[in-house]
Amino acid sequence: MSQSHDELLDSMTGLAASLSALHLQAARELAPVVQSLIATRSRDVSRIEHTLDRLLDCACHSDGLVLFKSLCRHYYSLAPQAAAEYVMIYRNTWEEKEVQP
Repeated sequence: MSQSHDELLDSMTGLAASLSALHLQAARELAPVVQSLIATRSRDVSRIEHTLDRLLDCACHSDGLVLFKSLCRHYYSLAPQAAAEYVMIYRNTWEEKEVQP
């Protein structure tokens, strides 16, 4: 039984590493998009929101979070309420929840 437990643990560890690598890859692919949106002071709300949606998927990785925060700051100047909603979605998705006693 111990061997199957170890195999399961190894499998889960491998899956976690693969998922982390995918999050990093997504963040790296989105970096030029975010940089362009910010550099051009884009007001294309649809494109910004689409990019933020994609960034939410990889914001658990530090590279993704940096991009997400940068684009949220830019978006805040256009739509403060919507930007705040994205921050709340991030918090509800990725931040650790307090456990009530």
